[in-house]
Amino acid sequence: MLRGFLAAAVTPLRNGGSALDEEAFAPLVDFLAAAGLDGVFALGTTGEGILLSAEERKRAAELFVEAGKGRLSVAVHCGAQTTAQTSALAGHAAEIGADAVAVIAPPYFRLDEDELVEHFAAAAEACAPLPFYIYEFARVSGYAVPLSVIARLRERASNLAGLKVSDRPWEAFEPYLIEGLDVFVGPEVLIEQALERGAAGAVSALATAFPEEVVEHHTARLAQLREAIERFSFHAALKRVLGRRGVAVREDVRAPLRGLTSKERDELDRWLESS
Repeated sequence: MLRGFLAAAVTPLRNGGSALDEEAFAPLVDFLAAAGLDGVFALGTTGEGILLSAEERKRAAELFVEAGKGRLSVAVHCGAQTTAQTSALAGHAAEIGADAVAVIAPPYFRLDEDELVEHFAAAAEACAPLPFYIYEFARVSGYAVPLSVIARLRERASNLAGLKVSDRPWEAFEPYLIEGLDVFVGPEVLIEQALERGAAGAVSALATAFPEEVVEHHTARLAQLREAIERFSFHAALKRVLGRRGVAVREDVRAPLRGLTSKERDELDRWLESS
């Protein structure tokens, strides 16, 4: 079972974002482990997972699991557009020794309750008995997972362990604090409040570049960091910060995401030096 603070990790890329930078995975995991984090959430929104091919996602998952072995729990996001691909990725995560699987509701089509239950149930079965988590993020999936779907899935999937919830504000997050399920909070500004209300931990994008700040989880400081990074191309900015902090991660991102302009790079560097 997952516990504590996890980094929603970036995925190291090279060649303008067209290929995995396999040599950079271990240094990234070393950096995260040294900062006191409990785990890594791989290939989610911050990890550009939806933009990678199935084979790239499998290889990246293998690299994260290998690097984290014995030090960090590794949850692999396996959500994809189709149930078949989602289930294949979930099964692969279980085979390579991941600690958990998470799946977001498929984007584009707004699935009804029956469709969502069947989709999640198939993915959970593919990785059973590995702990399975619903990744709730209405802004990127296009719709929220109804609470009734979660209730029905609990009857179908014995390995349903909890949720990773990235919705905000608090009023959107709070309904997912469901008794008997472990909930991990995504928005950094909600971490303190969510932990007070019984959340099991946090899965933070900022933790991939500022892990020590997330471990401390002071709301005002995290809000300041999030506001600063979101002025730029978010994924490239996080990778730039990692590079500036001595981690061998390139700024490369997968198109259609874009890298930083020279002006943005200079501005980000000045902010980082003064923060």
